[in-house]
Amino acid sequence: MNISVVSFDGDMTLWDFLQVMRHSLQKTLDELQKHIKSQQVSELTIEEMIDIRNRYAEEVKGKIWNLEEIRKGAFERTLEYVDRPDENLASHLNTLYRKHRFEDIELYPDVIPTFDVLKQNYKIGLLSNGNTYPERCGLENYFEFVVFSQDIQVEKPDPRFFIIAAEQSGFELTQMLHVGDSLENDVFGANNVGGYTVWLNRNGITNDTDIIPDYEVTSLTQILPILGL
Repeated sequence: MNISVVSFDGDMTLWDFLQVMRHSLQKTLDELQKHIKSQQVSELTIEEMIDIRNRYAEEVKGKIWNLEEIRKGAFERTLEYVDRPDENLASHLNTLYRKHRFEDIELYPDVIPTFDVLKQNYKIGLLSNGNTYPERCGLENYFEFVVFSQDIQVEKPDPRFFIIAAEQSGFELTQMLHVGDSLENDVFGANNVGGYTVWLNRNGITNDTDIIPDYEVTSLTQILPILGL
């Protein structure tokens, strides 16, 4: 390999998105239950809120790309679900959710030690279908380029996403090593356009797909010896 660029997925690769998402939804649900005293609201669960959001996101797929706008729409749908439609309250809940969603992010402990070594030798990029920009998680001094699906209106694993990433990096796809937790979005996506891939399998799950990464690791620090560092 002749690697000049190491790119990373964000959610579940650099931070535990599911944990901070559920934490933020719980804060939002607590707030909702303070505002509305009803049996429907008191019985509302985080799982139901997640399901409402996912169904709404699928409904507007390809029409609305901004994830914060989608989240606000999901809160509007949630209030309709409990028979209390209120756009102002939905906006308030969305603001509260965003506060906790970004302020309470915790990086995995292997991120900074790995990045401190990599940045001395490689250009580092962030390639995400999410919306956690580097300045929202304390990584603004590490990434030299970032690509977010909501900005370019193309999602991983679409080849166009990785082509745009390579253009922004200033290097060829064959000079890029992409690291991510998703076999489909990250490994298949990057492999499909000629990039090298590392599957970050933190929980040691079995790969029962036909998608084969170039490397598999359980910690980001294991990338360093792959690159001879």
